[in-house]
Amino acid sequence: MMPPRVRLQLEAAVRHPASIVGCQVRREPPNSTERYTRWINQLTSDQLLTQVFTSNGPTVIMPSWFCSRAWFSHVGPFDEGGRGVPEDLLFFYNHLRKGGGVVRVDQSLLLYRYHPGAATHSVLEATIWTHRVHFLEERALPHWATFTIWNAGRQGRRLYRSLTAGAQRKVVAFCDVDENKIRKGFYCYEDSLERPKPRVPILHFRAARPPFVICVKLDLTGGAFEDNLRSLHLQEGRDFLHFS
Repeated sequence: MMPPRVRLQLEAAVRHPASIVGCQVRREPPNSTERYTRWINQLTSDQLLTQVFTSNGPTVIMPSWFCSRAWFSHVGPFDEGGRGVPEDLLFFYNHLRKGGGVVRVDQSLLLYRYHPGAATHSVLEATIWTHRVHFLEERALPHWATFTIWNAGRQGRRLYRSLTAGAQRKVVAFCDVDENKIRKGFYCYEDSLERPKPRVPILHFRAARPPFVICVKLDLTGGAFEDNLRSLHLQEGRDFLHFS
């Protein structure tokens, strides 16, 4: 912990009494989880709330959390189910459900050490996925009459299959840049009990219409995906959400 951390985060918490206050972090070893560290340190103030659905989890890293005892008691307690329970993610979701904000002090105030035996590695990806899908359906999808899933590949199809039947009916298309997927023309949900089985069109991203739930990982394509997204001149939170 850096010397000014408590003072700076306390000052922010006094200004934002219903918020979780985090900070930027420095990773040790320096090259561990580079993409995640860039994400956690570079999110804008708006993205601290719009990017809460991604596989990265809470938009301010849990070891940096700072809030008042009164707010903690209002939201809490932590789920004490033990290993395998994503207690930080569940607390973060409950915090947002109760109208909480997210604030980050934009100074590196914490040394965040990576080690392979960390408890976070005991949480199954499938467990986190289930909580994320439920939270997406609860918090975002009710605001949209229809939406497009950006990614006709494995992750996009997995999201579609994980949705409730009502949410699936809101999916008007998948979109992609892969010509082979686009040429196929549609995705057929073979495991559906409906007859006829749902067939969802696959479009080029420029032919698709927002809003989008994006299942493409950030910071992995040398900027190509991000350039495509920026070219559409959309507003994050209103026209698209990241679920990568």
